Formats: sequence, structure tokens, C-alpha cells
Amino acid sequence: MSYIPQLSKLPDVESHHIHDPTASSSSPYATPKLEEDKIFPQPRSVQSDSGEKRTHPLEGIRQPSGSSATLSDVHIFQDEAIAAHWKGVYERSSYEGRHRFDPSFEWTPEEDRQLLKKVDLRVTCWSWAMFLALDLVRKNISRALADNFLADLGMSLNDYNNGLLVFLLCFLFAELPSGLVSKKVGADRWVPTQIVSWSIIGAAQAAITGKAGFLVTRALLGLTMGGFLPDQLLYLSYFYTSKELSTRVGWFYTVIGISQVLGSLLAAGFLELRGLNGLAGWRYLFAFEGLIAGVIGLMAFFLMPNSPTATKGRFFSKRGWFSEREEKIIVNKILRDDPSKGDMNNRQGVSPRELWRALCEKDLWPIYLMGLVVFIPWQPPTLIISLLLKQMGYNTLRSNLLAIPGQVLFSINSVLLTWLSVRTNERGLVSSIANFWTLPFLVALYCLPEKVSMHLAWVRYALITCITAVPYCHPILIGWFTPRIPTRGSLYNMMVQVSTILATRVYMTNDRPFYNKGNLALIIISAVAILQAWLTKAYYVWRNRQKQAVWSAMSHEQQTRYTTTTTDRGTQRLDVRFVH
Repeated sequence: MSYIPQLSKLPDVESHHIHDPTASSSSPYATPKLEEDKIFPQPRSVQSDSGEKRTHPLEGIRQPSGSSATLSDVHIFQDEAIAAHWKGVYERSSYEGRHRFDPSFEWTPEEDRQLLKKVDLRVTCWSWAMFLALDLVRKNISRALADNFLADLGMSLNDYNNGLLVFLLCFLFAELPSGLVSKKVGADRWVPTQIVSWSIIGAAQAAITGKAGFLVTRALLGLTMGGFLPDQLLYLSYFYTSKELSTRVGWFYTVIGISQVLGSLLAAGFLELRGLNGLAGWRYLFAFEGLIAGVIGLMAFFLMPNSPTATKGRFFSKRGWFSEREEKIIVNKILRDDPSKGDMNNRQGVSPRELWRALCEKDLWPIYLMGLVVFIPWQPPTLIISLLLKQMGYNTLRSNLLAIPGQVLFSINSVLLTWLSVRTNERGLVSSIANFWTLPFLVALYCLPEKVSMHLAWVRYALITCITAVPYCHPILIGWFTPRIPTRGSLYNMMVQVSTILATRVYMTNDRPFYNKGNLALIIISAVAILQAWLTKAYYVWRNRQKQAVWSAMSHEQQTRYTTTTTDRGTQRLDVRFVH
């Protein structure tokens, strides 16, 4: 979303990156925002000091996201009244960066570039490593399938799918409570606790002996992992502006592909240990990857500062990660990009009333529903690719190694898709590319003859590899709304988890070995997902036109009065526009 701000003073410039200064800051839902573009009213004549009528240069412009240099030179806090208003907000909320807030502070583009590199290394790279700790443990169960995991535990594919369902239901159940706890105690405390917890449970999977142990450990993993992703996105938003965050989220989600590559390589080695000390290879795999996650979790207690201004005394950095000037650059550019980022501190919980408001923001539900549908078509082959390859006649080692190319392409394609979205400032149409990619390969897979041969096995492998190489649009959808509001991120991620639950019910035992019934269902869902992405864009175009018609009919005085006195909240405000 974006705001049409009403300022008492407007600098004479051609573009400006600002937010509504008069929006209430009493809750995190006061300044909703789907992305960083600002849309201003249609041009109108204003009186200059000399008496000449002219069109104000800030009006009628779709504002591009300003660079940090723009936020240094031209920003909302140049109006002293607005600066005083927000300074009071930050003091009342006990915002952790309030002592670095300085409306007159300036910095250079080169300073910003160098600082971004430091933040990327210290914050994004470490967040990436923590996500790796999650995905290695979360996905290693699929790699164990190639080592007779089901036979060792006396289970069927349906039992395995039920285990995935239990995990996802528990993950879903924990999503919102985890987000609320994280917001109350701080992500820097809660996230390391989560990682250590799931590392212990992940390693304990090495000791399971039957279906009951399998289901219990999957349930506990779901409960400890739930909420991690929205917590991390909220944490990253403390260090980056909206535009900077969109790009970092794209890189953050390369973990999904790279963890599969790393996990497949580890599996190729550890699964060869079958028979050592009379144990299956998958038991060694679970124990080792649980150990990796545990080490990362313990380090996270020392490498996750709660804000850019709280890095002193941390591991390897007694003097802090950033100088005072660097802290001021981070804090001031973030607040100038979105002043409402300081209306809560990072130890402030979310009330039930605020949660209810988030649920009632009907204009966000098209994005939530996209999260429910668009990821289903490519997931079933990805979830059981090792088993599919084993069924095609490949041995354990080759089954895990053959899963690597698709995941490498997945990471590359996902970064390229995010780059395309940022480059074109387009979300709905670009996100539909994911299913435009998947659909033809699903059709080809469905049309293959239902017979076993080495030639057809390689063709199936090639098609499955292409399906798993899908350009991942998840970062684009996340960037469509602000992760600063934890309930929004949790609600969206809950929809994504429901999507994964549905995906586990597509490939069933009675559809083996080619799963053509499941593939037909995926073809239909993929086509629906393409249509859904386009309709979501059309919906936001229509809503913008609807709001603009009402807004344009108001006089300037009426617009100002509305902005300062309205009781409308969130997406219902007339001065909110949706990006699409």
C-alpha cells in the first residue's frame, strides 16, 4: 500500500519518498503499507509566494522508491512540526533507536553503500544461516526416503504423508503464537531458542523405531519451527528500508534451493554408512544435521542484536558492529522511509484487538489467498523427489545427487524473478510466471506413456527437475505487504503452510508409480493460480480507481481534514493506495 500524504510544507523537488505524517501511531496497523511506491493526488494548482499559480511538483507523480541519498537530502522530517510529532511518538513508544533520530542528519551515497555491505554481511547472511538450520532439518526426511526409511519403520507412503500433515498442522498452529511471543520478548531471544529446540528434536529422530516415534517427532518439530520465518522477516525490517528489504528477502529464500543441494550432498555421504554399527544411514544423517542446527542456534544467542543500536558486547564485537554515525544512518533512513517503524519498540506485544483488525483487513485477503494456491503445483514432486527417483530404478546415492540440479536452478530462477519484480515494479503479473513455468512441464509429465523404461525414466527425471526449478514467487508476495506487522506475516505464512498441507495429499499410494491423477490435479491448480495472480492485480487496480474517484472529488481542505480526523484504519483509508 502507499499513502497520499498531506503536508503543511512541501519541498520544491521532483520526487519524494514520504509517508502520511498524520496517521495515528497508536498501533502497528496505523500505517499499512504493501510496498514502497507512493502515489500522489492528481495535479492541482497552488499559489506560490509570488502569487503565481502553478502545479505542485510532488503531485500527480507515481513516486519511485528513493535511494538512501534521497532520504538523506529530502524527507518528511524537514517539516519541523512533523519531526516534533514523530519524535514524541518515538519517545512514548520507547523505540530503541530514538536516541539516534535526527531530522537534520545527512550522509553520502558512498557511506550508504559501504554500510549496506556491512549490514548484509552481519545481518542478512546470518539470517540466511539460521534459515539453513531450519530447512536442513525440515527437509531431511525427504532425503531419507532413498535409504529405505519407510521399510525400516514399517510405514507406507500414506503414513509418510500423514507425518508431513502432522508436521504442517503443528507448524501452522504455532505460527501466530510464536509471532506474538517473538514480538513480546524480542526475536533476538526467541529465534535462537527455537533453533536449539528443533536441533535437539531433529537429532532425536535418529532414535525413532516406528510410526509413533515418527509422528511425535514431526509434531514437535512443527511446534518449534512455527513462526520462524515471519519472525526473521520482522527482524530484517529493523535494518532495511522497504526497497532494500525486498531484494534481501529474495536472497534469503535462496536457502530453500541451496539447503536441498547441501542436504543432498550430505545424504549422498551419510546414507552410504548404512550398516555401520548396525545402523541405517538415515540415522547418522538426522543426528549430524541436528548437530549443525544446534551449533547455529547457540551462536545465534550472540550474533542477533535486538536492533542496529544494540550491537555492543556481542560475540567478537565488544565495541559494537556499527559506529555512532553508522547507527544514525540506519535509524534515520529507516524512519524517513517509514516513520511508523518507530511507533512500537521491539519488546512490545500485539493486543487481541490489533490481531482482530489484521484479520478484518479484507483488502489483504487476495494476497493471503494467493499464498494458499500458487505454491501447490510444484510441491508434490519436490516433497518426494528422492522417492520418485528411487522408484525409477536409481540407487540411493544417485537419487540424492540427481536432485541437486533442480535445486540449483531453483535458487537462480528465484533470484532472477525477484530482480524482475523489483526492476519492473510489478508484482501480480511477475508472480504468475511461476505457474506459467510449471504448467507445461506438468502437462508433459501427465502425457507420458504409463510404462517403465530407462528412456522414459530419464525423460521423467528431466521434467521433474524442471518443475523443481520453478522461479519462486514467495519473496514477491511477502514484499507485497509490510513484514513489520507480525500478524500480517503470520497470517500469510499460515496460508502458505495450508498450501503445503494440501500438496501432501496430491500424490497418494494408490496412484503409484506415475501419479497421473495427482498430476492432472496439479495442472488444474496451476491454471487457476495463473488466473488468480492476474485477478489479484485487477482487484487492486479497481480498488485504487474506486478510492481515487472519491479522493479527487474532495477539495484540498476536505482532504486535509480527512487525513487528520478520519477514524478509518489500515486499508480502508481513502489516502491509501495499493501497489500491484
